[in-house]
Amino acid sequence: MILSDLLTTLNSQGIRLWADGDKLRMSAPKGALTAQLKADITAYKEDILKSLSRGSPQLATVSTECGLSLGTIGQLIGGDRTALPVTDPGIMAKQLQVTFRPLPKGTDVDKQVLALRDTLEETLKQQGVRVVMWDQATRKIQSPLPVIGGFIQRLRPACKQLTLTAVRSEINAVIDVERPVSVWKSWIAERFYQLSTGQVGSRSHSPATVADITRRIGWAEDHAIQRLEDPTATQVILLTPLDQRFTNAEIPYTEKIGLGVDTLISQFSEIVIGVSEKEISILNMNLSDSLFPKAQLEKFVQRSLIPKIYVPISPLPLSRFEIGRYCPVRSPYAQKLVQMSQVLANTGLFPSGFQLSEVVHRQSHRDIVAAIINGRTGVSYGFVAYAEPPQYVGPVEISEARWQVLSAIDGLSSREIRQTDEGRRYIKTLIGEQIFYKQIPDIWLVCSRSGANKTNLSLTEDILRLGVNGSLQLQLPENVDLATSKVDIKPSYDTYVMVAIALSAALYIPELVQNGAPIIHFHGYPEKDWFGDSEDVAGSCNPAVPCGTYESGVFNFLSLHQLAGSEQRLLKLAGLIEPDHGINLLAQDTEYLLERVQSGVARSQIELGGRYLPTFNSAAPAHTFSEQTPNGSDTDLVTSHTPVSSGGRS
Repeated sequence: MILSDLLTTLNSQGIRLWADGDKLRMSAPKGALTAQLKADITAYKEDILKSLSRGSPQLATVSTECGLSLGTIGQLIGGDRTALPVTDPGIMAKQLQVTFRPLPKGTDVDKQVLALRDTLEETLKQQGVRVVMWDQATRKIQSPLPVIGGFIQRLRPACKQLTLTAVRSEINAVIDVERPVSVWKSWIAERFYQLSTGQVGSRSHSPATVADITRRIGWAEDHAIQRLEDPTATQVILLTPLDQRFTNAEIPYTEKIGLGVDTLISQFSEIVIGVSEKEISILNMNLSDSLFPKAQLEKFVQRSLIPKIYVPISPLPLSRFEIGRYCPVRSPYAQKLVQMSQVLANTGLFPSGFQLSEVVHRQSHRDIVAAIINGRTGVSYGFVAYAEPPQYVGPVEISEARWQVLSAIDGLSSREIRQTDEGRRYIKTLIGEQIFYKQIPDIWLVCSRSGANKTNLSLTEDILRLGVNGSLQLQLPENVDLATSKVDIKPSYDTYVMVAIALSAALYIPELVQNGAPIIHFHGYPEKDWFGDSEDVAGSCNPAVPCGTYESGVFNFLSLHQLAGSEQRLLKLAGLIEPDHGINLLAQDTEYLLERVQSGVARSQIELGGRYLPTFNSAAPAHTFSEQTPNGSDTDLVTSHTPVSSGGRS
């Protein structure tokens, strides 16, 4: 038996596996664990542990309200089979390791920041996060001094190595406070950096990694990112006095964008937590301006901070897609998307993006940011997309009898997904209390490329075609040459979200997408009363995972299913809330969506920023997941252990 078959068999029989340090734990229903299965598990023990360490959660039979496991949903939207999505903050927390950087000597730190620092450490521990002491979280590494001109080169034999204290790559986050910066040291370091990388004059060659860049300039600055063994694996969380300008509801959100971006870039922190006497805020590249009472610190940590640590913002590389070509001029959906984007310009919901070169003035800092965001040259907020009609071959739904004779698919649970002899896949799913056997259609949509001006799209250069039919597909405009193009042709950060919305709508609310459907996402919310009788909204109580992550795709998939099951009625528009981020709107047709959004903006019922997020019923239940509890006792390959509900990845 190969590993994928073994895992499928274990999943189908309700056998759960999870890692406990270097031990592999197991729980199984009575009679499910045969001698052969136990032998197979033992044989693959090391491979399974490696898979778990890479991010796969516990291999449990976890059923969502749509009757599908999280792993199945993840694969449906094009996710990696080896890294299953985790949606429970409690499970996320138990997979995390953080460390607190020692406070700077001789520097006054804001008393509110100091108080929160202590409270935050205790709260993280209570939530299950492992807080690692600084000495245990770091190691000494040798870094070569940069070679800058003949003078330094002559000195190099006497001082060829620099010893640095670096945070180990397995640490998920470093929590730090602001530290003073020497202007003259920074100026000298930048000049040395430019010389050492050949960026003065005609040559231009940047170091290959973030770590290399930070080590070249780290002697002059004291940002935590310069103390990381692997800056792509460890996030920096900065505690700082709350900037009231960023959370002031009277200041337009567009004015806050520059402030937020400048704060993140200048401090080289993925997350900034603002602290005042009574309130706290959290800032990442989603630029949320949400405020939280200090009295609700536990809820803030669980629902907002932990998800952001667990699933950092990371764009999908082109290697995750099967690349093809299409002609946007011949696509009626691409043409509709361009027209829609132009009308949306007057709503103000899609602020102009910016080039990194415009906001990051130092070359070393631009190189760091560019490396972190996978070579992207600019940043924009929101997306516009148009889902094409789902593509089916054969019956859209089948009977239970027909389902029973379909074939299993390698690596997928046969209880959830099977296929015909022609290779068409069907799922067994729940809507309300009724079981349906639905074909999984091929999903395609056109969308704006990452960094494009969402309100002035070029038909020939700015529109990509995304799809999912077992794997992620990306089609580029046929006239665009990646090697010579002047525009940055990269898929949107929100790829998982887009395909999840289109697929879930096809499965559960087909009337929304049967003729194609516009989808927009902006960094704000309507007030709750904006939604009419033929409209509905979900997702306000989901954990605040960052934009475009694997988990955000799963949450959007489940939110649409939730709307389908709430009442048996036809929907013209669906709103999918992403806390600390924004909202996705999906509608039956473009004209309806544009009229509703324009009228909402005109009446001040829709705004950028988080003003209207609290208008949604925060007491409404978030998505629930029920585990099929084993009937037998817990079986351990090593020692006895109490079963846990699910696993996670770090």
